[in-house]
This record gives sequence, structure tokens and C-alpha cells, in this order.
Amino acid sequence: QVQLVESGGGLVQPGGSLRLSCAASGSIFSSNVLGWYRQPPGKEREFVAISIRGGSTNYADSVKGRFTISRDNAGNTMYLQMNSLKPEDTAVYYCNSGLIWGKGIQVTVSS
Repeated sequence: QVQLVESGGGLVQPGGSLRLSCAASGSIFSSNVLGWYRQPPGKEREFVAISIRGGSTNYADSVKGRFTISRDNAGNTMYLQMNSLKPEDTAVYYCNSGLIWGKGIQVTVSS
């Protein structure tokens, strides 16, 4: 069964950057829509960014211009480059491919 594993989270100061990675155990990235979602403390899970095969991307308004989603189909890895981080970006971040979800990784933005 294909699994997704996130890495690269942690604690960062406001204005800083982090790069999240999502590694797939199987060959799914070349044929799937991939996405990042997040769940802030005490809130519902929300959409962050999506990458569609062919190159199209879409972002939540709250992260547009600061976050960039990318994929390495050959390496079965997806990335989320997060710049100009804000405290409100604090959340557990999940990668997704169809019905498959990673377990999530914590990102904390705090001084």
C-alpha cells in the first residue's frame, strides 16, 4: 500500500522559511493530483496548495505569494516551500494524494 511521509517541519521565527517534503513509497505522483493541507490548533483541516499533473497549481489566498508547491515525479517527492512565515501559519501540515494522507508534521511559527 502506498504511503506518504512528511518531513521538514519544526519551529521557525516569524519571517523565516521552511521547506516541507512529502515522500511516497510508491509511484503515484506522476498520475495524481497532489496537495498540501493544514490543521491549525483548534480548527478544521484546510486547503493550502495543490499541484495538478501538467503543471497547474492553486493556492489558498492566505498563502498565495509566500508558499510554492512543487513535485519531483521521478523521485516520488512533493515539496512545499514556505517563505515569510507568520504565526497564523502554525499548524499540522498534511500531504495528500487522492484518498491517501500522510500522518502530518508540525510547523510552529513563533518568536
